[in-house]
Amino acid sequence: MIKPMISRQRALAGCLLAIPLLAQAAQYPPQAMPSDLWRVYLDARHNNSELAAAHADQAARAEAVPQARAGLLPTLSASADLNATSTSLQQPRQDTRRSGTSYQAVLNQPIFRADRWFTLKAAEAEDQQSQLELAAAEQKLMLDSALAYFGLLKAQDAQAAAKAEEAALKRQLEVAEKGLQLGLSDRTDVLQAQAGHDTARANRIVAQKQTDDAFEALDTLTHQQYQAIQGLRHDMPVLLPEPNDARRWVDTAVRQNLTLLASQQALEATQQTLSARKAGHAPTLDAVLRYQSGDNDTQGYGNSDIRGNGYGGNVEQRTVGLQLNIPLFSGGQTRSQVREAHQRMNQREYLNDGLRRQVVEQTRNLYRGLNSGVDQVHARRQSIISNQGAVLASQMGFQVGTRNIVDVLEAQRQLYNAVRQYNNSRYDYILDTLRLKQSVGTLSPQDLKALCDYLKADYDPDLDFLPPEFPRRLAKR
Repeated sequence: MIKPMISRQRALAGCLLAIPLLAQAAQYPPQAMPSDLWRVYLDARHNNSELAAAHADQAARAEAVPQARAGLLPTLSASADLNATSTSLQQPRQDTRRSGTSYQAVLNQPIFRADRWFTLKAAEAEDQQSQLELAAAEQKLMLDSALAYFGLLKAQDAQAAAKAEEAALKRQLEVAEKGLQLGLSDRTDVLQAQAGHDTARANRIVAQKQTDDAFEALDTLTHQQYQAIQGLRHDMPVLLPEPNDARRWVDTAVRQNLTLLASQQALEATQQTLSARKAGHAPTLDAVLRYQSGDNDTQGYGNSDIRGNGYGGNVEQRTVGLQLNIPLFSGGQTRSQVREAHQRMNQREYLNDGLRRQVVEQTRNLYRGLNSGVDQVHARRQSIISNQGAVLASQMGFQVGTRNIVDVLEAQRQLYNAVRQYNNSRYDYILDTLRLKQSVGTLSPQDLKALCDYLKADYDPDLDFLPPEFPRRLAKR
């Protein structure tokens, strides 16, 4: 007697959940095959504006390294002068006119420039920071792709549940109206059933809008338009995190979290900048090589011995030397820059410490959430079966007069709410898994590709929002 009763409950529950649904959707034409998560991620990677901006930002910030290195490399400059000079002397009376063209080349090689050396080290740290921030942006795009994709699936399943609930309550309204005609129920039952159906209809309209919004969010992320996406099968394994040890996850996050590593590089950059500012008090030493060449034509007039005579010719001059500069006083600018750099370093230390605490907290919360999420998926799946029995008992009680229409409507609302919560818990489990991997810095495109193994190409939300305990043949009636 037990097995037939269980079969009867499952059959009735399948009807309650899916009898009033639309017929099975037509097959997708080849050009409109539903896209999977991997396709969505690739589209987002190729078309996402935020990621493109992050690449441009990293490339621009990388140029700080060769710019800083240039301060330690030799510089070569060339110049030319064309001039005419007239000189007059009163005693003895003499006028001198000089004209000439000169050329000069100067090679300067820094030998000791401590400030420029530390500036280079700061630029290298900032370059490492920009690369880590770019990697973090790429991980964020992976997570955003999953959020948009499974957010759409969640909205579609919620809409399917809302449509099924509306249709089931419409059927209950028809039962109440028929009972009123036969004298088996009163007007109050009809009004209660009508109110329940109207509420379900309003919820279905809201669910439709949320699905449209989810499609729009996916289109914005990828700059592509999708007609349909592949759904998640119900047989996807729901497993505890491995290793199942919160401390190990936290330790890994502290070592590998990309945002935290980028912050540490930013701290290193501020420390090197402080050293560069302090080096502003240090002397500098350069090697200078100068070469000059030109002509010098001079004519003198007046009472001097050279009156009427002129002299000229080409001139070459070569100079090799060392140039030492010892800063003594710059109006307090260097000291002010040291104080500023010190405060910037303190600021970055506080920010880095705060970020580390956030990463630890986030990792622990995600670990706990993932562990509870595994239990939630199994428990909410079982709650659907329990709520089936409650609906069946309420309907039987209503038929024999021990339950009223309010009890039946409430039991049906609880049933569809259990279905929605079950589907939501599945998607939350997947997203929490990806968030935990992002927190410890191990999230990769392969994680998204692996999820595609559990997607269903011919997924129909109106039929497949039900777990496998509900036969599809019942959903097609």
